[in-house]
Amino acid sequence: MLIVGLTGSIGMGKSTATRLLRGMRIPVYDADAAVHAVQAPGGAALGPIEAAFPGAVKDGVLDRPALGAKVFADPDALRRLERIVHPLVQARQRAFLKRAAARGAKIVVLDIPLLFEGNGHVRVDATLVVSAPWFLQKQRVLARPGMTEAKFLDVVKRQTPDVLKRRLGDFVLPSNGGIAPTRLALTKALAAIAGKSPRCWPARPLFDRRSAELARTRRGRPLPKG
Repeated sequence: MLIVGLTGSIGMGKSTATRLLRGMRIPVYDADAAVHAVQAPGGAALGPIEAAFPGAVKDGVLDRPALGAKVFADPDALRRLERIVHPLVQARQRAFLKRAAARGAKIVVLDIPLLFEGNGHVRVDATLVVSAPWFLQKQRVLARPGMTEAKFLDVVKRQTPDVLKRRLGDFVLPSNGGIAPTRLALTKALAAIAGKSPRCWPARPLFDRRSAELARTRRGRPLPKG
């Protein structure tokens, strides 16, 4: 079974790509949906979140604005939240892969917004990056309810820059020219990926050159050319 990672910065049009994939009957794991599931009423993350961030859970329901206020612009608080949520989300991802393999799926897609940031790219056979120009990305995000420019810039700051995502990704899916170019790029990418030999299921590689590039970039060192 081939595992493909789908990613893209906020507002890049990743939801369009996932709709196209599901239309092709390709199983898609939605990391954001998994996060919401573990934080939903009765979810496994609620107790630990309330213990770490008192007042963030009220009457068994996560108060997202209250939690956001506690972690917004606070890297340490955000890391504490990630240490709670990420293992639970990863467990759901493993369960998704096991179900897909048991059903005989030839290819599955993991929709993970922070694929490169969390080094998830080392656990997939290929990566798809959805991309659009900055002005369009900003326009899309600021049109969302409750979004401000400050929140948008904070999210962007915590994500790998789009230019680096496009360099690290195996295939780039443009989302700025309507759905047709996105569908065409996706179809071509999937055809190329189908010729690969699976290497990530069930084994998991731990490191590759792209991880080194990301680490070097985070330390402020230039990327090598070529």
